[in-house]
Amino acid sequence: MRSLVWFRSDLRVADNPALSAAMRDGETVAVFVTCAAQWRAHGVGDNRLAFLLRSLASLCDELMRLRVPIKFLDASRFADVPDVLHRLCVDLGADAVHFNAEYPIDEQRRDDAVRATLLAGGIHVRRHEGGVMLPPGSATTAAGKPYTVYTPFKRRFLERLSPAALELEPDLEPQRALEVASDPVPARIDGVDSSGLAAQWPGGEREASRRLETFVAERIARYAEMRDRPGSDGTSMLSPYLSIGAISARRCYVAALGRGSGREQFRSELVWREFYQHVTAVFPHISRGHAFRREYDDVGWRDDRHALAAWKEGRTGYPLVDAGMRQLMAIGWMHNRVRMVTAMFLTKHLLIDWREGERHFMNVLVDGDFAANNGGWQWSASTGTDAAPYFRIFNPVTQAAKCDPDGAYVKRWVPELASLTGRALFEPWRTPLLAPGYPPPIVDHAYGRKRALATFAEVKR
Repeated sequence: MRSLVWFRSDLRVADNPALSAAMRDGETVAVFVTCAAQWRAHGVGDNRLAFLLRSLASLCDELMRLRVPIKFLDASRFADVPDVLHRLCVDLGADAVHFNAEYPIDEQRRDDAVRATLLAGGIHVRRHEGGVMLPPGSATTAAGKPYTVYTPFKRRFLERLSPAALELEPDLEPQRALEVASDPVPARIDGVDSSGLAAQWPGGEREASRRLETFVAERIARYAEMRDRPGSDGTSMLSPYLSIGAISARRCYVAALGRGSGREQFRSELVWREFYQHVTAVFPHISRGHAFRREYDDVGWRDDRHALAAWKEGRTGYPLVDAGMRQLMAIGWMHNRVRMVTAMFLTKHLLIDWREGERHFMNVLVDGDFAANNGGWQWSASTGTDAAPYFRIFNPVTQAAKCDPDGAYVKRWVPELASLTGRALFEPWRTPLLAPGYPPPIVDHAYGRKRALATFAEVKR
């Protein structure tokens, strides 16, 4: 028997259920389908595409070790995928196709269409759950309903997370050499090559493994206390690798087992990631641009192109917000605490639609993942599952003093303020002569807060 394993957002050989199942069944050939036009329509940006190419090159090296050849196909859009996969199956004499599930609505529809086309051609299709620890729908209320609040979801999720669910796939042995030749990794995707941010974000599962091992050995013990300090090296920096599947969430969770507040907090963050994957799978309206809580589709968002541009460029006049946005532009990544601050600033202080921010983040982030990005934005905008109450509005000045008390983060990314200290660093408008060229606040905190409360209260009424 010969199988195709169709790689998507699971670019690894270790703990990959689809690849493991295919190789157990017999001869295995890998395939990756580029869908540049579809990805662009979904907002995927250059940083993400460059990281994808580097990760594909790493995947090819790992597959070569297993003697699994890989073919690259181009389908432009998801609608073209069923036919190109079917043709490849016919050309290679493949009897089955294995893949790991993806959960946004367009991806689910693509997979349904692939299944229908292949089954009609007499080709078996096997779908696996390689992107999550527990499949969506397995952690529900007593009435069988999906959870929309994280804490009870986590409680139920941990009840269901048995030792068997945490058992990693066994290491794979090389198969016998096939007569099928591998294709070269595409040099470019939609005009993007693999060089973008390569030093900051090397691709592949070996780099992901190295980062996990270093984090567990050196930083996880202090993770609970340091994870909200953007000026420190306190996080795992694994989000790009999890989002592209260069490492499995299950492997990260297993590596963090044991006692200690840092390990417990890291595992909790992995369950947060799982929560948003489950929500995406069972509530398809969020994949169509709607607020999770549909009544918040009626928020009277402001159309302010000038303010939106100032936010994107890191010139709002609030140092912590500007530091975050400049970090995003520079390295395609932003510290999670600062993501919440910058998102809440856009949606509450500026009262600009959260979808504008969601699109911008997706276009720049190297770890752009629909479920996590959408979940985080809707939490900050108070429109989503388990959302911050609409009256919770982070003050960017007090947030800076709390999470960046020595100003290390702000001074790194807003160097024109590097000579300031204390209150002046976080409120430079009070001493403008010490910060020449730095813009005044684009909006007054008290005014922005009052406007947001009134706007959201109107929707509640």
